[in-house]
Amino acid sequence: MTERSTAVPPGERSRSYREAYARLVAAQKTAARGAPAYSRYVNRRLGRFLAAWAYSRGLSPNQVTGLSALATFTGIALLALLPQTLWLGAVVAALLVLGYALDSADGQVARLSGTSSQAGEWLDHVVDSTKVVTLPLALLVGLARFGELGDGWLLIPLLHAVVGTVLFFAMILTEQMRRARGTTSVAEPGAAGRLRALLLVPTDYGVLCVSFLLLGFPLVFLSVYGLLVVCTTLFLVAALVKWFRELA
Repeated sequence: MTERSTAVPPGERSRSYREAYARLVAAQKTAARGAPAYSRYVNRRLGRFLAAWAYSRGLSPNQVTGLSALATFTGIALLALLPQTLWLGAVVAALLVLGYALDSADGQVARLSGTSSQAGEWLDHVVDSTKVVTLPLALLVGLARFGELGDGWLLIPLLHAVVGTVLFFAMILTEQMRRARGTTSVAEPGAAGRLRALLLVPTDYGVLCVSFLLLGFPLVFLSVYGLLVVCTTLFLVAALVKWFRELA
């Protein structure tokens, strides 16, 4: 995703938005086989709206990535800096959801503007890898500073930081190796694909973002968050075995 300008005159922005959205609807790429329901059915749609908006205003893919990082890391910073309350949970959830939608939008803007590049893909992965580890660590810091429950609960975000980092790295590396071998992983069609997407909901980053709405109820939040982390851990173990056998 290079920084080539795609500026649109103000008088044509509304028309450009409609055209961009229509082009995105007609040219959606096939979802990855492991994409869970929120990421596939909700986040990609939100990203489509944001991509059409960004394109109609002449934003480059890298600028959209920057907006995604700004929203995400603002939410992450608030987790470490402020006590857990209902309003903080709502703000953090909104920022994380927005950041995730913009993360989907940057690639769509690149396809619309014909400015895809390895540098843009690299930047996107760097931002993603940073948020994967900083989100649970920021939560850990916030719980340690302001939490009223026992210290044993701090093991959950600590485990999440490890699991999330390993899963992200293994997933990206496996996909790169698949590309090198000329193979790809695509979603199953029809009911089988929908069922798989629903079964993977507990591992969905988008669901994790929404779960912060419960932040003002520490025991409820940590119970739900802990369940998501356990499900992600089990998925990681199964996926590592599968990917190793596939590459072997």
